[in-house]
Amino acid sequence: MKWEAQVFILSLIAQQLSPDDPYLSYFDVRCVYLEREHLTHFRGAQIVLLRPSMSFMLIQTPNPLTLRDALPDFSKTTHIFLPINDCRNPSVAEGGSHWSLLVVSVVDGVAFHYDSLHPSNKDEAIATTKKLGTLLNKELRFLDLPDSPQQENSSDCGVFVCVEMKHLLMKKLLLAHNKQMINMSMGGKSLDASRGRKEMLSVIEGFRREGERRRSRSSSPNKNSVKSPPRVD
Repeated sequence: MKWEAQVFILSLIAQQLSPDDPYLSYFDVRCVYLEREHLTHFRGAQIVLLRPSMSFMLIQTPNPLTLRDALPDFSKTTHIFLPINDCRNPSVAEGGSHWSLLVVSVVDGVAFHYDSLHPSNKDEAIATTKKLGTLLNKELRFLDLPDSPQQENSSDCGVFVCVEMKHLLMKKLLLAHNKQMINMSMGGKSLDASRGRKEMLSVIEGFRREGERRRSRSSSPNKNSVKSPPRVD
């Protein structure tokens, strides 16, 4: 989790935050990036990329129905992406040691679980699926996918989640035609964690630079000045 902690510090999202707003996780960076750069081009897509904090709140809340006002409106949603963490203690900031990805097809009533250290987060994913089913008033079938790409160390789980999220969204769901059946398996897919890190750091750097530009504009002493109109001889 060392690299993930560094990204927590770096990931200021300029497009949605003012210069004084708090920093967010790299999952927030990935979610906002995918929403802004890709989902906005698919006007008809009813896909929700749930933030990690919302996913954690869902699993920790005894009665998920009490979260209706805090969570997005899922009434027209077709698919939901949820980062899953193994933290059991909500009082511990940035707790847990492993991330996995849960993708729920609301229209099909199926929850797909992708775990790069299978089956580490299976219990958490099942619990989240049950809570979400209660919230949606819909029975969800949990499908664990042991053929998901597996990491070779103890620090790549977050990168795997982000890369898988982008692949499943961009290469599968958004490219499918109406009523087309999609194979949601990641079996046989090779993930390059190093490349994924570089891509996310590039995205974060872009947001950081935009944040600096916004901060510079907001602190400019002439930002409210009115330019004189052009004059003629």
